[in-house]
Amino acid sequence: MMLIPLQGFPNFNSYSTPLLILALQGLLLVLLLFSRFVKNRKVPDILLAVILLIMCYHRTTYTIGFMGWYDTFKNTKINYFLVSMEMLTAPLIFFYVKRVVTPYFKLSKRHLLHGVPWLLFFLAKAIIYIYDVQQPGFEDYQNGYLVENFQWKYLDPLVTIVASAQMLLYLAFSFQLYATYKREIPQVFSNTAKKELVWIRNFLFVYSFIFLYGLVQLFVNEFVLEMSWKQKWWIQFFSAIALLYFGVKGYFTNFTFLRDFEKPQKKVPGVSVPSESDETLLERKETIDHLFKKDKIFLDPELNLGQLAKKVGLNRAQVSAAINVGFEKNFNDLVNQYRILEFKQRLQEGEHEQFSLVGLAFSCGFNSKATFNRVFKKEVKLTPTEYLNSL
Repeated sequence: MMLIPLQGFPNFNSYSTPLLILALQGLLLVLLLFSRFVKNRKVPDILLAVILLIMCYHRTTYTIGFMGWYDTFKNTKINYFLVSMEMLTAPLIFFYVKRVVTPYFKLSKRHLLHGVPWLLFFLAKAIIYIYDVQQPGFEDYQNGYLVENFQWKYLDPLVTIVASAQMLLYLAFSFQLYATYKREIPQVFSNTAKKELVWIRNFLFVYSFIFLYGLVQLFVNEFVLEMSWKQKWWIQFFSAIALLYFGVKGYFTNFTFLRDFEKPQKKVPGVSVPSESDETLLERKETIDHLFKKDKIFLDPELNLGQLAKKVGLNRAQVSAAINVGFEKNFNDLVNQYRILEFKQRLQEGEHEQFSLVGLAFSCGFNSKATFNRVFKKEVKLTPTEYLNSL
């Protein structure tokens, strides 16, 4: 007996079901992020929640389409209420990345201006609906006069161009923010392996891939061949997978260590900041060197610039300048240099006979095998095993 699938809405099939499941899971992650924002008031949580909500919303057209909505309700007016939000997503991505990598950054009312292009588009869509709904026979057709003769011909192509340009611009700015962050963390943290925010990098790469995939699909559909709804389904599926990935990683990634970043002091126009004398820098260098050699503060795997500044009794900028000028290194390289010296000293004392090389490295302040091997090879020009064999 052959089973004939039920026609009509909802039709759960191999196209609609995956999108529906992934979108519902995305909505669950949105709720989790929103509830955590209500509890802890972490701005990145609400920004990511809105981004995910928009991504869920954008899956609506294809999900209900493959579920049979458009075939069941021939004169549906749902297209009037499905408004593209790409022009909102672009600045939201930028502000999310900026708020994560620069925790002291504060959103203000003036940042709402980034949403003006989308607001104008929304108003245009509202005017189109108000006009079309008043036309005779509106209920007999799926799309009214202005949709077919204005929106499809002029408004949608214009919005696609503006939204694409916006996304390219904001993604470029976001990548620039991340690159700046990666350059700054060695000045603040002694162990950067778990502080490089690989999640943010992956977030930008994945979203960029989906965006560029969409541009290629648009070009093929407009200038090469008209793609079917089933062919266009794949980008919706990839986007839904990305939605789930963004939600899980964004929710479970810990950003608390970023509180150690200090807001840069504003420069007063016309007022020059006096430079430190060579004698002052030398004194600070000797103080720092004493802390490392005598107190061995580098053994703390989570040592950061702020902790060192408190022990020295200076602010972070002063300590950073003393390290950069006095030792001609950044904070991360300096701390790891002392850790390598400690590791070599313990090898000389034979401690490797009781511990593995990695265990010994961890006891010297490292918290990553890969980082230890990389730093050791950079400082000694040999691998740890090669150095041990050379003793």
